[in-house]
Parts: sequence; structure tokens; C-alpha cells
Amino acid sequence: MASRRGPLKSAVPSNVVSPVRRCSRTACGRPAVATLTYVYADSTAVLGPLATYAEPHCYDLCAQHSERLTAPRGWEVVRLADASGPARPSGDDLEALANAVREAARPQQRTAEAGGGGTRQADPMEVARRGHLRVLRSPES
Repeated sequence: MASRRGPLKSAVPSNVVSPVRRCSRTACGRPAVATLTYVYADSTAVLGPLATYAEPHCYDLCAQHSERLTAPRGWEVVRLADASGPARPSGDDLEALANAVREAARPQQRTAEAGGGGTRQADPMEVARRGHLRVLRSPES
């Protein structure tokens, strides 16, 4: 008895491929934002930014599934920071910048000398000067 049906047809035509990688979770069609990799030797699940290429042993996850990710008992989840966002300056960076601005705004003796005052106090340790470079005498001599 021969079947009158033709070959099975897919619900989605095979010539339509989305350029956006999708979440690997079943029935989730959201775009992937992170890649999950298991390191079985260390009992560790590593969740990081979306990998450049889809790897066969990695799983792409959407934002919702990557936030809710849990690992099996005894396993550790390592979440790598996403470096693609703008880096926020730390307190040390801002303090260093403020100190540099204060130092640049402080009136310096050289700027007064360059103004044409004519009376220049020479440093007793200074032997010669070339631009902003100074040659200093050794403290022993």
C-alpha cells in the first residue's frame, strides 16, 4: 500500500536563516546574550559574554535564562564580566584626575619668570638648562 503523501515539509523553510543567534533553551526564541560552557574537570559552569562563533559544546543563553542559571549541587558558577560595555572610572582614577587638575592649576614659579620679570633666581644645584630639562650638580660636589 503506497502512501499518497509527499515528503515531509518543515514548518520553517530551510532557506530562511536568522542572522541573530537564539537562546539554546527549548522553546525560547529570544536573542542570545551570553555563552555557557561546562568545565567538567573542575565541576564549573562558566557564563560569559556571547562567544564570537557558535561552538558545538557551548550553549547560547538569552538575558532571562542567563540571570536564572543555576548549577548542579557541588558545582560552581563563574560569571565573567561583560567587557563590551563602557568601563566606569574607579574612585582612584577620579582622585588621580582631580589631583592632576589641581597641580596644573597651581601657579608655578616658572610661569612668572617667563612673563619677563627679568630677575631669575638660579637653583644652586642647577648647572645647565635646555628647555624643560635641567642638569643638576651632584650633592657631593
